[in-house]
Amino acid sequence: MDQRLSFVTLAVADVSASRRFYADGLGWEPTLDVPGEVVMFRVADKVVLSLWAAEAFEAETGARVATGVVPPLTLAHNCATRAGVDRVLDQARHAGAARVREAVTREWGGYSGYFADPDGFLWEVAYNPGEIGESVLP
Repeated sequence: MDQRLSFVTLAVADVSASRRFYADGLGWEPTLDVPGEVVMFRVADKVVLSLWAAEAFEAETGARVATGVVPPLTLAHNCATRAGVDRVLDQARHAGAARVREAVTREWGGYSGYFADPDGFLWEVAYNPGEIGESVLP
């Protein structure tokens, strides 16, 4: 298997609400939009974020979607500056994101904060001044 990730699929309770948050609130452009079923966003050259109706997720995978818990993972958006982190966190909050953690200077030398999307998926917004952080900037 090649060392790569092609899709990140999140099972969401309300595809329309998630679409409003990501498309209308954050300004992302859908690549595929099937109302009430799935909305997909190209988030990198060969990576897609898919927001899929929880019922369809359960039917296809056979796994139950956990509700009322925070999944033990984060999605991350790296910024070129500390001001960029603050700007993205403000935009997410204006789009309806739940506040999780304000941005602060981290012991590893960066600056980051967190928000949660409508389904509670955590997003880290970070300025990572290290080589790996700089390598993922556009």
